[in-house]
Amino acid sequence: MKIDSGTTAWMLAATALVLLMTPGLALFYGGMTRAKSVLNMMMMSFGAIITVTVAWVLFGHSLAFTDNPSSAINNFVGGFDALGLQSLVDLPTKDDGTGMPSLVFSAFQLTFAIITVALISGAIADRAKFGAWMVFSVIWATIVYFPVAHWVWGTGWLNTMGIEDFAGGTVVHINAGAAALALVLVIGKRRGWRKEPMRPHNLPLVLLGAGLLWFGWFGFNAGSELAVDATAGLAFMNTQIAAAVAAGAWLVVEKLRDGHASSLGVASGAVAGLVAITPACGFVDPWAAMVIGLLAGSICAWAVGLKYKLNYDDSLDVVGVHMVGGVVGAVSLGFFAAYPFLDQQSEGLFYGGGFGQLGLQILGPVAVGGYSFIVTYVLGKIIDKTMGFRIKEEDEVTGIDITTHAETGYDLGSVHASGVSSPNGPVTSVPAPKKVEA
Repeated sequence: MKIDSGTTAWMLAATALVLLMTPGLALFYGGMTRAKSVLNMMMMSFGAIITVTVAWVLFGHSLAFTDNPSSAINNFVGGFDALGLQSLVDLPTKDDGTGMPSLVFSAFQLTFAIITVALISGAIADRAKFGAWMVFSVIWATIVYFPVAHWVWGTGWLNTMGIEDFAGGTVVHINAGAAALALVLVIGKRRGWRKEPMRPHNLPLVLLGAGLLWFGWFGFNAGSELAVDATAGLAFMNTQIAAAVAAGAWLVVEKLRDGHASSLGVASGAVAGLVAITPACGFVDPWAAMVIGLLAGSICAWAVGLKYKLNYDDSLDVVGVHMVGGVVGAVSLGFFAAYPFLDQQSEGLFYGGGFGQLGLQILGPVAVGGYSFIVTYVLGKIIDKTMGFRIKEEDEVTGIDITTHAETGYDLGSVHASGVSSPNGPVTSVPAPKKVEA
């Protein structure tokens, strides 16, 4: 089939937008940590870019998007027809009528795999070994993300049953959120959690990261249509609607609960709305996108506080925003999935579709979340017992940036005491200001 230049140009742009989301996530997460951990937090996102890219090229695309010769096994994982992506080079365009080069589709899906892994890192900020994280990232992508992508977007069992997930509410956000919960239980709480202040050290960085995530999310959602058409436009508009409404809803909850509306709240609310609309953006009417945003902003603002009640240390609220937000969005399709965007049998409850689709939209999060949690917990335990997953307590106190990377996020040498060394060499003391006589 001849290459469609319009579709190809849009998908190349969408792929770049989604890749930009991972550096945006690094800024968002980096600003939310303490100053002594900002570089490590950002390095975990960039580390995911490295490991997942290599795994994707070697075997990831094949496991996610090709068919397994055994029909029974194909329900759970793909085959080996695209190892090294050579078969995609030999097949210039996809055989689905889009006119898109096969390698462009693969690159687009690669960026989804990258950010899914990177999302997990926020839950274990301040205390995970960087080497252990790199090992975890490539194994987790292999045994969790690639099979789950096959279940939902390939020819796996959930896709065959008819689950709807337009851009990754189940595959990306519930998957990452459940994994994050498992890892925090394996690694344990930060030293001083609930006893010492652990506030975000740089809120402008958080807002910048949130802005880049919001910007990149248009490629994430609208690009998932894999075409330049009305549904892509619907997904684009619904993305904006849900993010804005959720940000506003989070601020209202904060104002009523805490007496003030915060910059961290507007950033977190926007991300919660983006998460929730992801599975539904191309399947629902704009009014429903407003409802989904309202629900996501309100529910996730409440859910982030669960870690204090349930006593688990999810450092940057990955569970409360991504897992809970993903569930809100996935289940909402059982109510709001609208004709003519879906086939008749896939309509939601409010459009006369009955309870069938609602049941599938509940099954998906339960299956994916349960699988991700169990496998991640076992994998985390294995890594912890072999190479160790957590840094030493004294390194955590000193700061993971300096002890792991021999760097600091901010050059504070001029305010250090005499005799203290910095990564850039000895720090000279600054003489005290002279007293001025009246």
